[in-house]
Amino acid sequence: MLQLSQVLLPVDHTDAALRQAALEVLKVKTDQLKHLHIKQRAIDARRGHVSFSYTLLAEVDDESRVLQQLDKTARVQVAEPEEYQLTRPAHGISDRPIIVGTGPCGLFCGLMLARAGWKPILLERGKAAGDRARDVTGFWNRGWAFNAESNVQFGEGGAGTFSDGKLYTQIRDREHRIPWLLKELVKAGAPEDIFIKARPHIGTDRLIKVVRHIREEIISLGGEVRFEAKVSDVVIEDGIMRGVVLADGSTIEGSRIIFGIGHSSRDTFEMLHRHGVPMERKPFSIGVRIEHPQKLIDTSLYGRWAGHERLGSAPYKFVAHCGTGRTAYSFCMCPGGLVVAANSEPGTVVTNGMSSYARAESNANAGFMVDVRPEDFVGDDVLAGIAMQRRLEKAAFDLAGGTYAAPAQLLGDFLAGKASTGPGKVQPSYKPGVVWTDLTTALPDYITETLHQAIPRIEKGLRGFALEDAVLTGFETRSSCPVRIPRDAETLECTGVKHFYPAGEGAGYAGGIISAAADGLRVAEAILRHA
Repeated sequence: MLQLSQVLLPVDHTDAALRQAALEVLKVKTDQLKHLHIKQRAIDARRGHVSFSYTLLAEVDDESRVLQQLDKTARVQVAEPEEYQLTRPAHGISDRPIIVGTGPCGLFCGLMLARAGWKPILLERGKAAGDRARDVTGFWNRGWAFNAESNVQFGEGGAGTFSDGKLYTQIRDREHRIPWLLKELVKAGAPEDIFIKARPHIGTDRLIKVVRHIREEIISLGGEVRFEAKVSDVVIEDGIMRGVVLADGSTIEGSRIIFGIGHSSRDTFEMLHRHGVPMERKPFSIGVRIEHPQKLIDTSLYGRWAGHERLGSAPYKFVAHCGTGRTAYSFCMCPGGLVVAANSEPGTVVTNGMSSYARAESNANAGFMVDVRPEDFVGDDVLAGIAMQRRLEKAAFDLAGGTYAAPAQLLGDFLAGKASTGPGKVQPSYKPGVVWTDLTTALPDYITETLHQAIPRIEKGLRGFALEDAVLTGFETRSSCPVRIPRDAETLECTGVKHFYPAGEGAGYAGGIISAAADGLRVAEAILRHA
């Protein structure tokens, strides 16, 4: 099988044109091309021209001869196999693995261990996906009280369940975990186009079905999933984690305890810290959500092709290196999406973005973020980054009047240094609503200054970004976890606590659905390998 890279075709090309392009790249006749398969399709909107860029897999007669007749500019090579090697345990175990958290890390770690016959116990502080969705949408849209254990951060599926369901990642994948994960997601109900899209997404509206299907398979294999089962303490003796204590006072003992708790289980980090579990401070980012009309973004990126059904709503990505010595960048960009309340603690406001599979809402939104470093934290406490997040989240709550509305400001007013009094042409999508104000009264000066400097830089590459009526909604603080729990490179156990496996985004080893799921697999593999 040969792989053809960067095969460019116009947006309105036909299937016949795709096959003809492959024939021309390979310099073969029609009857020599036995099979043609799309491996990946990306949208190339650089240099003011929009086209599709394909990576293709082709089966041809006399493969070696075809390769010999091509020059080096043809971008053709022998395709590497993408077979994920499942790890098989040498033997069974006497006790069941305990997995804390049912985000993508915990679910796929549990799925792997369940398929190995180990019948894991998954503990989730929040509710099952369907019940959780009712709590979340009730809080957003119907004035329900905030539930500190069932929200955008806590519950089956993790924080990614209420996002765009983005599946692209920049992690290295020599073990081919990602193709395997995509197959499992499709089997669980994700759309099949995630196989070929360069920037695939599932959509919040479909993720609930997907995570439920994975949970049901774990249970069918003898695993157990317990909801509203918050881990409030752990049992550590002689440097070995022996078990976990639930909020109801019960204890579950085990010799393999995996924590895939995500980046927002602050009380769990505090509990582990009290037990002396080693942790390291790490960088994260702080910023705002910025909203533009989706049609403006489509036109800016796709020109005359804006609105074409093959392209859909345009996503963007930017990085701006500023004179402050810091970088502003887009995070979790949601085309045709909504800005949503994503707090996990009472008396705080946190923003995030969410899109359905269709990406059909009128606004585009993204995190407009600035890097924050450990030296920016107040104090030497390893959890000082969490304290910094909390201060800003409480400031946002107070700035908006203490009603779980979010503080908001027009971009033009932000640049002019004055408070906003109402919306312009862009209606903010945040629920339960916004209060117009001056965000700079709560943001650290270096964040404000970096955002100011970044706007004209971004405008050069993304025309319309500096729209005065664009809406800034505060604050985005959960880009990643401010701490990392170190672990052994071989066994993946915590370096200071045996039988304890920190995993995923909360442990500092992932940043998104796919990377968290892949780390869950990695931990399961290590456990099985050293059984």
